[in-house]
Parts: sequence; C-alpha cells; structure tokens
Amino acid sequence: MKIAVASEGKMVTEHFGHCENFNIFELENNEIVNTQSIPNPGHRPGFLPNFLNDMGVNVIISGGMGGGAIEIFNEKGIEVITGANGVAETAVNSYLQGKLKSTGSVCHEHHHHDKCGN
Repeated sequence: MKIAVASEGKMVTEHFGHCENFNIFELENNEIVNTQSIPNPGHRPGFLPNFLNDMGVNVIISGGMGGGAIEIFNEKGIEVITGANGVAETAVNSYLQGKLKSTGSVCHEHHHHDKCGN
C-alpha cells in the first residue's frame, strides 16, 4: 500500500495542487517501511491524480483539494482524505489507526495559494 501526502517539506499542505512535494509512504502490514519525497511536477488540471495513480498510490492525504482532482481520484479507486494538517507522517499514522477521516474540504477557487474552505 502507498499513501501520498501533499506537503510543504514534512508538513501537510493546505492545497493539494500547489504543494511543494509529495511525501510517499510505503506500507506493509500497516507499518511504514519506506518513505520518499517527490517534488510536485506541476499543477495542471487532471495531471497530478494520474501521476500519483501511475506511482501506485492508494490513498492521498491533503488539507484541501479541488473537486476535479477528487473526481479523478475517485474514478481511479484512490481514497481521498482532506482536512488534514500537521506533520505528514503523523497524519499517515493517524489514518492507519482509523483516527484521520476526511472532512470533505473542497477548494472551489484557484486564485489563492494557501487557503481552502469547505
């Protein structure tokens, strides 16, 4: 299983598409066995969900995300968790413990960089 966290360094970012990097956590038996940070290859409509799908990601965690990206992830069978914050690895561990649930935070405007609403 692979979990991607849209991040600014090691912290969960507020907006998926404009993140600095994706922290990718590989898991076996609900334990993190490998972690890598991949720079965001660029925000283009529909690109990032396909990019992460091609990497084998099963779950994406972010502070907020646009509705189009959520739809593509859903079509690919990738679980979307929005409304997360804090340290990326802590968010992943919370998810694994069943404590991190999506708030459904959807970004409707893209002229901003760091604030998303419900």
